[in-house]
Amino acid sequence: MRHLDGSRTARQLRGANAYHAGRHAEAAVTRVYERRGCGVAEHRWTGQGGEIDLIVRDGPATVFVEVKRGRDLGSAATHLRPRQMARIAAAAGEYLDTLPDGSLSEARFDVALVDEYGGVAIVENAFGCA
Repeated sequence: MRHLDGSRTARQLRGANAYHAGRHAEAAVTRVYERRGCGVAEHRWTGQGGEIDLIVRDGPATVFVEVKRGRDLGSAATHLRPRQMARIAAAAGEYLDTLPDGSLSEARFDVALVDEYGGVAIVENAFGCA
């Protein structure tokens, strides 16, 4: 809802800022994986189980990447919860079912942490299937 003068509410502004900050964080993470020689297969892939921020190909492996941002890398890491990991794992299973080798495909789950300055740290094999 907008104010009578057409301006946005504080909540709308926070939501828009969070959306754009998330997009910038995902773009920074994409660049890191591309510099490593990985190809990005999907951005914000959505299945019935939930959304996966990035899906990249690292050689034969399919890598499911959850991007978390915070003021610093430590605070970004605290934003990933077990319930969310289970949703990501469920969505990853759906995605793997679309591949020729299905659930036998080589895969891993990474968490990409992004600080407020755009610094990125990748935690490979951050969690397994729930």
